Amino acid sequence: MRNPKRVAVIGAGSMGSQAMWRLAARGAEVIGYDRYAPGHDRGAAGGETRIFRAVHLGEPRYIPLLRLADRMWDHLQEETGFSLRRRSGCLVMGETASPSMGLLLAAGSTHRLDHEVLDREELARRYPQHRLPDGHTAVLDRMGAVIRPEASIQAAATRAEQLGARLHRYTPVREIAPAAGGGVHIVTDEGTDHVDTAVVTVGPWINTLLPDLPRAVDIRRLISSWHLPTRHDWFTGGAPAFVRSTPHDCYGLPSPDGMSVKLGLSFKLGLHSARHLPVSDPERLDRTVRPEELATMREFISELMPDLNPDPIRMSAYMEGYTDSGDPLVGRLPGEDDIIVMAGFSGSGFKLSPAMGEIAADLALDGTTDHSVGFLAPAAADAV
Repeated sequence: MRNPKRVAVIGAGSMGSQAMWRLAARGAEVIGYDRYAPGHDRGAAGGETRIFRAVHLGEPRYIPLLRLADRMWDHLQEETGFSLRRRSGCLVMGETASPSMGLLLAAGSTHRLDHEVLDREELARRYPQHRLPDGHTAVLDRMGAVIRPEASIQAAATRAEQLGARLHRYTPVREIAPAAGGGVHIVTDEGTDHVDTAVVTVGPWINTLLPDLPRAVDIRRLISSWHLPTRHDWFTGGAPAFVRSTPHDCYGLPSPDGMSVKLGLSFKLGLHSARHLPVSDPERLDRTVRPEELATMREFISELMPDLNPDPIRMSAYMEGYTDSGDPLVGRLPGEDDIIVMAGFSGSGFKLSPAMGEIAADLALDGTTDHSVGFLAPAAADAV
């Protein structure tokens, strides 16, 4: 009988925990490594809530991947028994004439996504929490949901261990080195392991571990803030998660306790020099959010959600990796058939994470995948 393939997953966070689960479910010998532990608050998955949405602003080739992720989120919940995702709907708002909104409306019809277009009057009637400027459109994505990121990571990692995976917590990987004759050496402070394949999902630490990536991943510090409504009936009738592309590129979600709203600003706002500062060392992230950093958040609230208190009750800082294109790196490291990389999800990857776990398992065990991710390959010529 053939021995199971031995696969290392380096980084047990957003993507790595899901990769461990899917690899273990398919019979691989899985060895995971994390410099902290699943669900920690130092990487890219913190903040209590994340958005799932099927209606996508931008590249339509993500839609099949979002459908796969939708199925896999249900699978993870069924298999673990945890409530990790709550259907809330998601409002996507932007300038009607913008290219991104045009792509969204066209893809919604072409792919028969469960959505509804709301004009200014209808949005005001159904969701009075929001203000919609002239010339803007709102789309209600009925498949939208709120995800619990920390709980999801812990659930996937725990399920992987139940299926036989081994996870080395608080064990930073210092080097990934191709082995003569095939396979990969994984070097930690405790020693060196040899595996058939390595899946690298280390989030903000990607440049530290793989400094010679063919496409740059820019690590940035982002902030989130939590705000209480000034009206007692603010949540009446539902308060779906939302994404805006203009006039402020931002997102928001109701908190799990139903008492506050979490807001965040997207990197695409063009505020990276003043708001989303570069992170040279992920181990030294400045986690203190200063009042002056919230100026744009306050401006957004005043213009578009005036029934929120502009003074937050909570603030946090975390890290994410961005590429120039906004598309992640998914596939084999060029020139290294036994190293698979998943990095640079540009602030929008968590909703895709169980799909990426399935794709990582395909690539590690079968050498290929039926899911169309060639456009995300680390190098243009490296189709998978």
